[in-house]
Amino acid sequence: NLIQPYIVRTPIIESPRINEFLDRRLLIKAECLQYTGSFKLRGASNAVWGLDHKTDHVVAFSSGNHAQGVARAAATRGVKATIVMPEDTPKTKLEGTKAYGADVVTYDRYSQSREAIGDQLSKKFNANLIKPYDDIRVITGQGTIGLELMEQLSEIDAIPETILCCCGGGGLIAGLSIAVHSKFPSVKIWPAEPKFYDDTKRSLAKGRIVRAETKKLSICDAIVTPQPGNLTFAINQRHLTGGAVIDDETTLKTIATVFKHLKIVVEPGGAVAIAAALTGQYPPNTKTLLAIASGGNIDRELFKKALDIGPFF
Repeated sequence: NLIQPYIVRTPIIESPRINEFLDRRLLIKAECLQYTGSFKLRGASNAVWGLDHKTDHVVAFSSGNHAQGVARAAATRGVKATIVMPEDTPKTKLEGTKAYGADVVTYDRYSQSREAIGDQLSKKFNANLIKPYDDIRVITGQGTIGLELMEQLSEIDAIPETILCCCGGGGLIAGLSIAVHSKFPSVKIWPAEPKFYDDTKRSLAKGRIVRAETKKLSICDAIVTPQPGNLTFAINQRHLTGGAVIDDETTLKTIATVFKHLKIVVEPGGAVAIAAALTGQYPPNTKTLLAIASGGNIDRELFKKALDIGPFF
């Protein structure tokens, strides 16, 4: 496995108290414990380590987790990284990206196009552009989470009827679903998205790509994408059903619940799949659920706000 030396195999954890509260079993893949605090390192590492030896510069655009993933992967390979990030990116993600040695260029996510800026910079530096989700190298790397899941579920002899996974551009859920359905074709895979940004759920229902309400604000910065990717949506149309939509208050209560009962820290975008489980947004007759806790890069002020609101129970 190309990326195995550069990532960590994250654990599956559960809480007897959460299981009791839900009256079913909830397994959580704690990808918030990945290096860089997010699954994004997987896809970024696969893209960077798959480059030919002549490439000495990469460019990426990201709200933070892909940024840190590309920055770390570039640092481990010894290539330069320039990352385009929104001005309102959480400080912890900006600082994390710079700490890996990347140059950061900021933009206004509500009025400027990160794709256009990324294209300009990649041409200017003659650099390889690594997109956050609509890139087959990235989707394949994210799919390693599904391969890990298969191994771990065999070890604990548990097969969930439903897997809940956050969904922004759709790279993680696309890679994961290909891996899972290759072994367990009957498992239902449900996307969980923030309120106003349920573009994948609505796109699946309409059978075509639908845009999100991008003027609306959401605390789930990691997954507020304008619409599904072309590559990812083509994959997800074949693999996904249903979908959960999570508002900000539910997300904050979930962060507090996860901290109280599982002792892990999740960021808003990393909490929505667990929020779907806690609020009953999954297929009926599901006795065992698995949710991906996809990231843990949260600023102190927002984490405090979540703790102040408090857990579900």
